[in-house]
Amino acid sequence: MDSNICRIPEQLAVCSWSLRPRDTVDLIEMLRSLGLSRVQLALNAHRGSGGGEAVGRELAAAGVEIVSGMFGTVGEDYTTLESIRRTGGVVPDETWEENLVLAAEVAEAARALGLSLVSLHAGFLPEDPGDPDYAKLLGRLRELGELFGAANIDLALETGQEEAPVLARFLEDLDAPNIGVNFDPANMLLYNKGNPVEALRVLLPRLKQVHIKDAVVTDAPGTWGTEVVVGTGQVDWPAFLGVLSNGGFGGALCIEREAGDERLADILAAKQYIESTAAKETKP
Repeated sequence: MDSNICRIPEQLAVCSWSLRPRDTVDLIEMLRSLGLSRVQLALNAHRGSGGGEAVGRELAAAGVEIVSGMFGTVGEDYTTLESIRRTGGVVPDETWEENLVLAAEVAEAARALGLSLVSLHAGFLPEDPGDPDYAKLLGRLRELGELFGAANIDLALETGQEEAPVLARFLEDLDAPNIGVNFDPANMLLYNKGNPVEALRVLLPRLKQVHIKDAVVTDAPGTWGTEVVVGTGQVDWPAFLGVLSNGGFGGALCIEREAGDERLADILAAKQYIESTAAKETKP
């Protein structure tokens, strides 16, 4: 195994929204309890009135690095696969103008925080380039790319709502140098869109960030898979980490947990599992 895998523990971070902190002080305390000092920060709540700068100062004073930001779009409804297909990302016409305003505010907050990367769910991308929505989404994402690019910020589109070759082709057609991929292996399973390791190989050249999350595929077509604690699902983590290390990926690996009521314990378990797996892969 490539010796780069030994650097993986240093790349670990955690998604702030997974911890559900009451405030910045609470976030800092939880990070310390986890033994982590790197975070991907949810930005929706830090727009305007210097809010982003204030949280940035607090985190910096505590020795916490913000590796990237994230924002959720207006009107997203994750109740069912069908509801998120209708409402997710920048797809719906009825929320596009509001989401464009939101994106501009998020870009300003990210700029104030000195961030170079922000992730989002773009929504379900059409598989057929001849679909009228395909050109529409290319146009909308180019507009977002230019908006964030003006602030020297890259965008990372989350995986899962389409198979990896579909996203790879869309990004090629998009031809926006500052837009790439935030790869979430669990999302590939939750949406039942392919093997996470094979999908990672396809999207590795476009990779900007990774979410560390695990899941199992549903037995009932048309319904969600189930998110589980990292190491207990269907992601082949030794193979997954091997692809990252052999590919020389040096970006953030952000632990995300969006299910369950024991978030802190589950995130700690994920951290320990990834560290242990990386250590095993480096043994001669």
